[in-house]
Amino acid sequence: MSANAITPVILGLLAMRPLSGYDIKAVVDRSTRFFWAASYGQIYPELRRLEAEGLVQGEDAPNGGRQRRVYSITPAGRKALVEWLLGRTVTIELRDESLLRLFFADALPKEQALLLLEGRKLGHEQYLAALRAIDARPGQDPEFVDLVLRWGISYNEWGAQWCQQQLDRLRNETKAA
Repeated sequence: MSANAITPVILGLLAMRPLSGYDIKAVVDRSTRFFWAASYGQIYPELRRLEAEGLVQGEDAPNGGRQRRVYSITPAGRKALVEWLLGRTVTIELRDESLLRLFFADALPKEQALLLLEGRKLGHEQYLAALRAIDARPGQDPEFVDLVLRWGISYNEWGAQWCQQQLDRLRNETKAA
C-alpha cells in the first residue's frame, strides 16, 4: 500500500463503520481535526485511490437527488490498517502556527507580543470547551478514542494554564523593569 497523511484516517474511520466522503469529513471535524486534519480535497481523491487499490469498496447510495457513495473497508484495507498501527515508525510532529508566532514574537513590542500569548490561551480555552462538549454528549466512545479525548482535554487545560503563568511572569518582569 502506498500511503499518504490521510490514508490512516480514512482506513481507521472505515474500520469503525461504512461512511461517505462527506461523513468522513464530518467525523474528522468532530474528532481527529484536533490533532490530524483532513480536507475534502484530500479525502475524495484518497477514497478513489484506495478503492482502485482494493483497500476500500464503494457503493452508490443516492440520498434524495444527491449522488452519494458509501465506502467500506475491505479485508486488504483492514490488513493495511493493522500493519500501519503496528508499524515501527512513529513520528510525533506538531505544526503549531501560534507557537511559531511566539517563537518570533521578539520582533514585536512587548505588549503586542503578549497579545499573541493571550490569543494562544484563548485558543486553548476554545479547544477545551469544544472537547468538553464532545465529552459531555451521550453515549460512549471506543476505549482508545476516549483515551485520545482525555489527552486533548488534559493538553488544553495545561496549555491554558501555562499561557496564564507566562503572561503573569512576563507582565511582572515588565513592571519590575
